[in-house]
Amino acid sequence: MTTSGIRYPSFHPGLEGAASEVADGTLSRREFLSRATALGLSSTAAYGLLGAAAPKAHAQDRAEGGTLRIQMDVRALKDPRTYDWPQMANVTRGWLEYLAEYQRDGTITPMLLESWEVSDDATEYTLNVRPGITWWNGDAFTAEHVAHNIERWCERDVEGNAMAARFGSLIDDDTGKIRDGAIEIVDDTTLKLTLGDADITIIPSFTDYPAAVVHPDFDGDPLTAIGTGPYMSDSYEVGVEAVLVPKPDFTWWGAEVFGPAPLDEIRFIDLGTDASAVFAAADSGEVDMVYESVGDFVDLMDTLGWVQSETPTNGTVVIRPNQKAEVNGQTPYADARVRRALSLASDNATLLQLGYGGRGTLAANHHVSPLHPEYADIGPSQYDPEQAMALMEEAGMADYEHELISIDDDWRRNTCDAMAAQLRDAGINVKRTVLPGATFWNDWVQYPFSATDWGGRPLGVQTLSLAYRSGVPWNESGFSNDEFDALLDRAKGIPDPDERRVLMEQIETILREEGVITQPYWRSIYRHYREDVVGAEMHPVFEIHLYKLGRAA
Repeated sequence: MTTSGIRYPSFHPGLEGAASEVADGTLSRREFLSRATALGLSSTAAYGLLGAAAPKAHAQDRAEGGTLRIQMDVRALKDPRTYDWPQMANVTRGWLEYLAEYQRDGTITPMLLESWEVSDDATEYTLNVRPGITWWNGDAFTAEHVAHNIERWCERDVEGNAMAARFGSLIDDDTGKIRDGAIEIVDDTTLKLTLGDADITIIPSFTDYPAAVVHPDFDGDPLTAIGTGPYMSDSYEVGVEAVLVPKPDFTWWGAEVFGPAPLDEIRFIDLGTDASAVFAAADSGEVDMVYESVGDFVDLMDTLGWVQSETPTNGTVVIRPNQKAEVNGQTPYADARVRRALSLASDNATLLQLGYGGRGTLAANHHVSPLHPEYADIGPSQYDPEQAMALMEEAGMADYEHELISIDDDWRRNTCDAMAAQLRDAGINVKRTVLPGATFWNDWVQYPFSATDWGGRPLGVQTLSLAYRSGVPWNESGFSNDEFDALLDRAKGIPDPDERRVLMEQIETILREEGVITQPYWRSIYRHYREDVVGAEMHPVFEIHLYKLGRAA
């Protein structure tokens, strides 16, 4: 039973109790809001359960017109379902929009969808399309277009399609495509999803950056794609600059909901990975906001008098050996003893301090954050250099030289430098290789031993499904474990985070005992922007919502 397309909390037992957990400090506000809105509660109603008012939009604060210059990597684009970095989506978000949007406060708000309802057992979803939306070519946006995109996301045989890992409950394992009967189009604005297994991650997955919605005529090139958003590409040069301008002769549907997207021009300017170059550009007035302020440059950017926006996250850096990688005819990291030795020789507190200037919180080598609602505290990671060397000797790898690869930037390079020093202190031979960004990202999944940053996601089971399930495109560690996969499948079907936590304890333990990763800290992340910029606050997963941007009125 629903009213006005919104399911009330009494039909999802536990939401009212979860609100009490926020009050007594055992559940974060952000995680409560994510959970409640993913189940179909409006952000206004979710805030109401907390006795608070939902925040107001930026529309009334923005002047009409102007140019905004944003420092950010300008990366080569491809089919959005194969996007592997949020910078790609931040550009195409101007015209390729999303069914739902993850907000800075943790709420999930409807975009191309107007609302949704979720059954209590998380096996049936009713999606209600927002009426009145049109594509640039005049086509009405309908339930058929939503179904078309979900079907695309479920195509496992498309190389690099990371969305398929998010929708396993809709996919036929024999065909690798959407299961017959999984989608029912009820009418032009309504469709129903019937899952093969319970899955609480469906709505949060709609918000993830590879989930940009494309027209049925999409030919694979996002720069020429028909969109529903207010901006279009004016020029795009990889590694240099991307320029967006308003789509002419088009009335954007969102103007009535959020207020108009007011800017005359948005310029994304690529300054590379050197934070000093970013600071110099800000200091000389060449940019108005930065994608991210990092390391010591957080304090340095403060000297400019710009606004500092900070948010704690469940984003992190992962230093991982690739279990499948071959090096000179051998697979050095197929042995769990070798992997565990690398973690045992690394003190996470030192990596946090030396690698990230202490701007975060300690992690425990299992990639589930205290900010995730199903987090299980299995204790801190162990630091024991003597045991580490003993395991290397037991594995016959005491004389092996490891090559730790990182990108040439501030915090990822520094974190790897600190880990390499600790490995050497433990008697483990290690060579450091630092690569420029243009080289590093070409082969980031394949390196035998390297560091990658991971953005946060609302649910721990989301991240684990993307990063460690057997065979998924983003499984850079090469980890494959049937017990882990089975536990994760079960956990994704349990709406109550307290019940999920029981399984999560086992899942986290497997990851740590197998030595899959060294994951030293959870990041607080920062962004600076000029005082007259509106809508540029740092987002926990680095999203830039272009329609919110503008200059102060």
